[in-house]
Amino acid sequence: MEALEKRREHVIALFRIVVGLLFACHGAATLFDVLGGPHGAAPDVAEWPGWWAAVVQLVGGTLVLCGLVTRTAAVLCSGSMAYAYFVEHQPDGLFPIENGGESAAMFCWSFLLVAAVGPGRWSLASRLRPRRGTGGRPVTGPMSTDTPTSV
Repeated sequence: MEALEKRREHVIALFRIVVGLLFACHGAATLFDVLGGPHGAAPDVAEWPGWWAAVVQLVGGTLVLCGLVTRTAAVLCSGSMAYAYFVEHQPDGLFPIENGGESAAMFCWSFLLVAAVGPGRWSLASRLRPRRGTGGRPVTGPMSTDTPTSV
């Protein structure tokens, strides 16, 4: 367990990257008819909710993948999947296995986790905004993350 704890930030970053990539792929498939195309009929431009959901998937997933405004993007992505689950899937059955909402439920909770724990290592935000130490000088060493630390 100690070995896993040492790699916690790396695992969080890998989780964020994979979830963001998969989500962005859903948006790209719907908007640009790539990667196997959309699931179901392709929505018209600006059609509610399909086209807008695909935009959130592409933009939000890319932001989470890159680690830019990660927590905000993850909350938006999580909320869009909660909406998808309760409005589109839940009327067809109570449980995700009954109503086809497994991916919506998994993405919703995955993004909520990313919003709670932050981007981990390897985020672009940490490269663009170096930590400041005492006296206002940049701190050398690993870049900061959005992950809260204990004092």
